[in-house]
Amino acid sequence: MDLYEKIRTLPTSPGCYLYKNAEGEVIYVGKAKNLRARVRSYFLAASQANAKTGRLMREAVDLDYITVANEHEALALENNLIKQRKPRFNILLRDDKTYPYVKLTVTDRYPKVFVTRRLRKDGSAYFGPYFPGNLAYRLVDLIHRSFLIPSCKVDLSRYHPRACLQYYIKRCLGPCVEGFTTPEEYRQAVRDVQLFLEGRPGELEQRLTARMKQAAETEHYELAARLRDQLTTVHQMLDKQRIATTDNEDADVFGFHYENEMLAVNLFHMRSGKIVDRRDFFWEDLPELMESSPEDEPSSEEVAPTTSQMSATETLPHLEPAPSLPAPEIGEGSPLTQHASLTEPGSAFSPAVFFSSLLSQLYLDQGYVPRSILVPVDFPDRAPLAELLTERTGHRVEILAPQRGEKRSLVDLVGQNAKNSFDQRFRVLQPSQKAIAEALQDALMLEETPRRIECFDISHIQGAETVASMVVWEDGAMKKADYRKFQVRTVTGVDDFASMREIIHRRYRRLLEEKKPFPSLILIDGGLGQLHAAADALNEIGVTLQPLASIAKREEVIYVYGQESDPVVLDRRSPVLHLVQKIRDESHRFAITYHRKRREIRDRSSELLEIPGVGPRTRQRLIEHFGSIRAIRQTAEKTPDALTAVVNKATAEKIRSYFAAEPGSESTNPLPVIR
Repeated sequence: MDLYEKIRTLPTSPGCYLYKNAEGEVIYVGKAKNLRARVRSYFLAASQANAKTGRLMREAVDLDYITVANEHEALALENNLIKQRKPRFNILLRDDKTYPYVKLTVTDRYPKVFVTRRLRKDGSAYFGPYFPGNLAYRLVDLIHRSFLIPSCKVDLSRYHPRACLQYYIKRCLGPCVEGFTTPEEYRQAVRDVQLFLEGRPGELEQRLTARMKQAAETEHYELAARLRDQLTTVHQMLDKQRIATTDNEDADVFGFHYENEMLAVNLFHMRSGKIVDRRDFFWEDLPELMESSPEDEPSSEEVAPTTSQMSATETLPHLEPAPSLPAPEIGEGSPLTQHASLTEPGSAFSPAVFFSSLLSQLYLDQGYVPRSILVPVDFPDRAPLAELLTERTGHRVEILAPQRGEKRSLVDLVGQNAKNSFDQRFRVLQPSQKAIAEALQDALMLEETPRRIECFDISHIQGAETVASMVVWEDGAMKKADYRKFQVRTVTGVDDFASMREIIHRRYRRLLEEKKPFPSLILIDGGLGQLHAAADALNEIGVTLQPLASIAKREEVIYVYGQESDPVVLDRRSPVLHLVQKIRDESHRFAITYHRKRREIRDRSSELLEIPGVGPRTRQRLIEHFGSIRAIRQTAEKTPDALTAVVNKATAEKIRSYFAAEPGSESTNPLPVIR
């Protein structure tokens, strides 16, 4: 059955349709209120006249469809199918980043708390997402210091002979050692953390106050003091939340800039009336976007002009997004005015189709959706998508395309930022070192902006002359004064993992002994094996919270220790990837240079061992004194008496005779005898 015959059999109910090519690959996924009418529109002469629609129809040889009950289900199904099949003709959200959550492993014997970007159905409790990204790290650090719940990788299903450093610096209750804490005390601490993260400070305050008084009455003053400190922390967080909710507007604001089939989108996150973070999305060589059909064009009555007052930009920590103000009434206004350069004359790019797909992929799977989403253009699925998000989140969600007022000004501001992002990305403007460092922090989920990075590499030939290098990046530049070279001492043969373990152990044990600060990030040139070897070395010396990552050759994938199952894959044009590659390449160059130098010294100095009476120690003294074999040869030929400064006369005579008998000797006259 060909496509024309299949169209006649399509139902008129809502659903999704999937175009396939000759290889059976899904190349486009779409949704429709009326499947038969929507698919039939692709065969109209007006649609075929569009080059990109025509290309899709020339490649499509088959069609599948799935019917659903209503338009809401069609929206959700389309989102799932696009993410599963990744069709070439659809907009794909590849440059997306996810914000971190705080994960509490409540199903464990002794629960721990972590920062994660991936939600799993593993029975753990997840809280977030948090804006900006480092807020999650600040909260987890607060939990370590105040509630003493750890994030370590120690197996707490059994007891261990001794505790790690975190217990002794009072950032952990020590459940790894029998007798340090009790299951009841630990459960109380976990419950306090849950109340803290759930944003229920009133109940938490009552619990802490009652336990503090009880501890004081029973003369457990150390416990009472710790509970008092926890109460102080809760009070401080309450004060900050009261400040953050004075102007309680939660919104996501979009802007974009399109030019030469390249697109930059900016998303500003407003929480409690403050702009707390922004995200960048980029598309190069846009997929074959479908132009919206006449039936999909929105009417001017659907556009919702609104106004609100935006407060000054500020980042404040908070536990949960505050509820927003009621949405303003929809009024009448002038036709929507788009940002300059949104589309080019003759371009097939449709902002309406684009934002319909983008918002579906971005929000339908999100744990938290703000109450207001502001977009620069209206699109046909705006109302159904808002209703679907309202059903899924349990609170009212509005998607607005403001035409005038403060909200339109805010959309225009984001559009201008999108143009700046476009220039930086596609016009090859070099971002500032600070911006790159902040982007690296976000990409690798570091607690703070990296100021110093130490990178290690191993070099050898078939296990011979194994050496290692350490190069340093600090404050935006390579710091050659801090470069270090290492000879691998305890490893024989080819074993990069053991070599890396030895070097990391030696380097950071010495820093601990000398009480010097650790770098913001340790970077390993290699894959998961080298990364785990370095982590084992750090664990051996009691260092468990040091940021550690590796970059694998060829694939250019970055593995962050603790998140190995979710490697960081950066765009090949990303300045962050270029920075990591630059540091990695410098460590490789430095290691290779040192290895070649040692091999050259080994190869050249081994010639001296062929001379009778010259052993390893004599060879080493000669090389150190004269610098090279060539210098020793010239000395033996021209001033043989100078050899006696290092060796005795008999050995000097043997050296002179050896070089005199060597073919190609510079002197044809007999050399004088050394006396």
